Amino acid sequence: MNQIGAIASTYNTDTIFILGKGPSADLVPPEVYAGSLVIGLNDAERIYPADISIFHADWVKNALAETGSRARLYLTSTDFRPSNNAEVLYAPHKPLTQESSDLMIQRLLSDTFVIEDLLFLSALKVARLAASFRGRPQTVYMVGFDFRPELGFASAVGKQHENIAQDEQAFRIEIQENFFLNALYMLRDTDIDVCHVGNRNFSRLSPAELAERFLPIQKVDASEGARQWGVSVIAELTTNHFGDRGRLERMVRAAKAAGADYVKVQKRDVASFYSKEQLAAPYKSPFGKTFADYRHQLELDGDDFIFLENLCNTIGIKWFASILDEPSYRYLMDFNPAMVKLPSTISEHRDYLAIVADTCTKPVVLSTGMTDQAYEQWVLETFSKSEQLYLLQCNSAYPTPAHDCNVGVVRHYHALSKANPRIIPGYSSHDFGWFGSALAVAAGARMVEKHVKLGNTEWAHFDAVAIDLTTGDFKDYVTKIRETEIVVGTEEKQINASEHHKYRK
Repeated sequence: MNQIGAIASTYNTDTIFILGKGPSADLVPPEVYAGSLVIGLNDAERIYPADISIFHADWVKNALAETGSRARLYLTSTDFRPSNNAEVLYAPHKPLTQESSDLMIQRLLSDTFVIEDLLFLSALKVARLAASFRGRPQTVYMVGFDFRPELGFASAVGKQHENIAQDEQAFRIEIQENFFLNALYMLRDTDIDVCHVGNRNFSRLSPAELAERFLPIQKVDASEGARQWGVSVIAELTTNHFGDRGRLERMVRAAKAAGADYVKVQKRDVASFYSKEQLAAPYKSPFGKTFADYRHQLELDGDDFIFLENLCNTIGIKWFASILDEPSYRYLMDFNPAMVKLPSTISEHRDYLAIVADTCTKPVVLSTGMTDQAYEQWVLETFSKSEQLYLLQCNSAYPTPAHDCNVGVVRHYHALSKANPRIIPGYSSHDFGWFGSALAVAAGARMVEKHVKLGNTEWAHFDAVAIDLTTGDFKDYVTKIRETEIVVGTEEKQINASEHHKYRK
């Protein structure tokens, strides 16, 4: 069960969600789950990509085959083979009988792990294992456990795959409530505090109260209306999704929940971007023994970009990509990224950059690491057709020392934008924390980007400077940027309503 501990350790919260398929799950915004361990029962990962999915019925295999596997770990008694190459732990299934019902509750408090007929008991056992690995008590929120078969299922589940008579299914759901109440009693004074989310007399939170607890509503003066932020905050995912669609979704949802305006990924044609020698070089990763194995795994394919685009449209965040070569540029123009990013690492690829300058009808974002004023002049001349040209001050050291951040360059780009409004100044942060980005906003940046990751991974690139989305640090980063915007205000000198003269004539 070390895999459970490894997954639990990627989150810094003491919160666990167990996700069922009742319709009350529709009332919980998916952003609530971001940054916490999620355990899904049967095919509940169709509602939200669970970290751990638990099932014993063969019909679940068909459901997951149809929609694609989204969990990181599967606990099952079947011969399931996930499509996303997730790990699988096999455990025996213990059917519920009249004689075994008492033993089922006893196992919840023992060291024995099986796939129980009532899956939420196995999920609670996993939550206890996570608490043990973390070495501290955990709060467990049970979402989508309505115990009322007449209400049906969450809309996100869609088609029902289970081939069972309606009255038998209703009976199975109804009997679970008594076992659940028994489990609540047995788990008192243990290392998990179980909170039922719903509208039953034993519920401790309604779905709306759960949402407010994790996504507090910001109160805005009605006379002012909703604030329109002028600085775009980019969550730079790079390839820290590791080519895993479930991991990608968690990162996008976490970025949205933290307040980012865009997520950004990368695209390169691995076969042509690197030399044969580079690709053949040894490289240690879970995906193989060579650098080619590693790089090919990290690249998103066409279906992944369709998934990303649909996801962003659904939850209300925009996306674009750092595009490192012409084949990738041609490829991604068949999709609909909000912008095209040309990163510092290809600043010497002038032929490719010129092709983008001549053909791209979207806003172009350029980071200017490893370049000087001669490059700036070339860019301004070459990208003369671009209606919006973002110039992002950047230093390409990971991490960037404070003395090399040169936020003053943002002030220079701001001055250029005064004479040429199509230029938009910005800052690509490779320094630690939020301070340099906040100074860049004060200097005139209208875009800031920050590397993010999902947990700590020794073999992944850029982990040293990336903010961990499993903590609250990226949300804090966004908050600091917004606070800076408020403090900077406008360049127009005026008398504010908060001012008054102490001495009047």
